[in-house]
Amino acid sequence: MKARTPIVAIVGRANVGKSSMFNAILEKREAIVAREAGTTRDSLMAKAKYNDQEFWLVDTAGVKNPEDDFEFTIQEQIYQAAESADVIWLMVEANVSVNDDDRKLANLALKSKKPVFLVINKIDQVKKLSEADQHTKFGIKDYIFTSVNQKKGIDELLNKLSQIIPTIKYVEEDPNTIRVALIGRPNVGKSYLFNTLAKKQQAIVSDRAGTTRDINRTTVKYHQSDIQIMDTAGIRRAGKVEKGIEHFSVIRSISAIEQSDICLLVMDVNELNVQLDQKLAGIIKEAGKGLVLVVSKWDKAEEKDPFLRDTLAAQIARNFEFVPWAPLIFTSSVTGQNVTKIFEIALEIMEKRAKKLPTRDLNKWLEKMIHKHVPSGLKNRYPKLNYITQEMDNPIPAFKVFGSNTKFLHWSYRRYLEKGLREEFGYEGTPVQLWFIEKHVGHKHGNSPTKAPRKN
Repeated sequence: MKARTPIVAIVGRANVGKSSMFNAILEKREAIVAREAGTTRDSLMAKAKYNDQEFWLVDTAGVKNPEDDFEFTIQEQIYQAAESADVIWLMVEANVSVNDDDRKLANLALKSKKPVFLVINKIDQVKKLSEADQHTKFGIKDYIFTSVNQKKGIDELLNKLSQIIPTIKYVEEDPNTIRVALIGRPNVGKSYLFNTLAKKQQAIVSDRAGTTRDINRTTVKYHQSDIQIMDTAGIRRAGKVEKGIEHFSVIRSISAIEQSDICLLVMDVNELNVQLDQKLAGIIKEAGKGLVLVVSKWDKAEEKDPFLRDTLAAQIARNFEFVPWAPLIFTSSVTGQNVTKIFEIALEIMEKRAKKLPTRDLNKWLEKMIHKHVPSGLKNRYPKLNYITQEMDNPIPAFKVFGSNTKFLHWSYRRYLEKGLREEFGYEGTPVQLWFIEKHVGHKHGNSPTKAPRKN
């Protein structure tokens, strides 16, 4: 069974404190917090860690009556949480009487058969906890009284979560099947590409954005390898509201990313949305998955400008410079251009992700890199790198570099080593992890993947 990072969804009516809880846990202002009900119109997500356990935290929009398509979109996200999240936090207000929306959400959460925590927030606004007891009658066994404003109950909530995470069960997966997820905004051509790859109409294709309402799956065989293709509902741009069933299916998309080995980030050549596409690429990288940048609908664009490919390739390289290892491919589901090549790239990436390097070769490479460029330090402390080994049980190419004063190693040197590792051994299409460990300090597998610190 492949390791996954669990998804925790915060659901509840508007203005119960979901965004404030989201921010308090992440200790940074990732979500919009305002007095006006329903301000948080888009789900926001981030990877969090508590007690050495990582999880995706998703802040969903509040529930209102589906008076129009937009409110339907908000309510649909709650169903996604029940469908795709691993843990559900249902938030209610301690100082507000129970209403029908709370009851409906509680019933939906319980029907999901997922672990559910009832978070009774704003206890600072009641005189006695007994005034909030009405909420405990939903039938949800685990409940926590919190006050995000006063930082009360948050540690208790996270402690309960850390106890639940190891007990989460996932469906057994065939280790010999390669899983490829199509990720991207609505209407960029994911479903057409899905159909072309599958060579049969298993996805619903429509001119309206967001018509793929679930994770569609099909398995094909290519060069004796089984490849499962997953098509997700698209993620729309924040603030863009259109009629129809378009919705921000972030929970479903994160779930597909976590289930996959490789993600195809599909982008419409006629509407490249740099900021959101960059965010998606960052999520895929952080999840440790293989990544291919796929430009769709290329047949029409190439007819208009035969020199467009070189221009766009340079532009995309600049926009995605944080994933320079991700291959770029231009495709057309109409003509079939380069569609088969996607399978070839997927097989190549999986081969590289599974590559195991002899320790002797790794240490020869490390010695060469140090000889070429000796690491400098900070605060008059100089790092010394002694040897390197590969973690054999990690699905991501991961390497441990042992030495002394490694915490003073400059971020640019870490980048230098990663680049050199890729050039020497070839890791195109996949992230790699480098962990720098003090020789006499114990290391727990997977605790601290190296990330280049930001400049001050």
